[in-house]
Amino acid sequence: FDPRHYLGTHCFGFPKTGPHRLRFLLESVKDLRETLKKKGSTLVVRKGKPEDVVCDLITQLGSVSAVAFHEEVREVL
Repeated sequence: FDPRHYLGTHCFGFPKTGPHRLRFLLESVKDLRETLKKKGSTLVVRKGKPEDVVCDLITQLGSVSAVAFHEEVREVL
């Protein structure tokens, strides 16, 4: 969870993630973790800036051969 997604927007200060969306995200992550657990896997969940968290995870795991990610598309005003 990137803390920047829970701050106000740069234009009007409205929250990027309201309470209903946050509840949906938390329930979705919980469900995904439970589904993976039933299949013998797990889900790593961290809070922090992805560029820091992913680097730390790679260092901790030590045997990472690939990393896939996506970047949020931002509208230019």
